[in-house]
Amino acid sequence: MGKAKVREDRQSQWLKGVLDLAVLAALSRETSAYGYTLMASLADFGFEGIKGGTIYPLLSRLEEDGLVKSEWVTGQSGPPRKYFWLTGAGRAELASGRDGWLSFSKTMTKALEG
Repeated sequence: MGKAKVREDRQSQWLKGVLDLAVLAALSRETSAYGYTLMASLADFGFEGIKGGTIYPLLSRLEEDGLVKSEWVTGQSGPPRKYFWLTGAGRAELASGRDGWLSFSKTMTKALEG
C-alpha cells in the first residue's frame, strides 16, 4: 500500500468521525439548508467531494436523534426540496462537540509535536 493511499484512508477515517459535527456547524450558519447547499457549505470548509449518498443518511440520523428538523418545501420551479435546520438539542450538541474537538485537537497537537 502506497503512502498516498495510507494518508487517504486515514483522512477518510477522520472524516467519518467528525462529519456529523461539520454538518451541525454548517447548519448553524444558515436559517435552513437543503442537501445541495449543505454539500456546498461543507466544500467551502474544505470537505470536498461529500456525496448525497453520504450526507442524506447522516441528516436522517441527525433528525432521528432530534438534532435537526426538516420540512419539504415546494419552490416556484423544480421539485420540492427537503430543508434542514438545527434544533435546540442540535445547537447544544454542536457546542459540546466544539469543546470536545478543541480539547482533542490540543491533545493530538501536543502528541505530534512532542
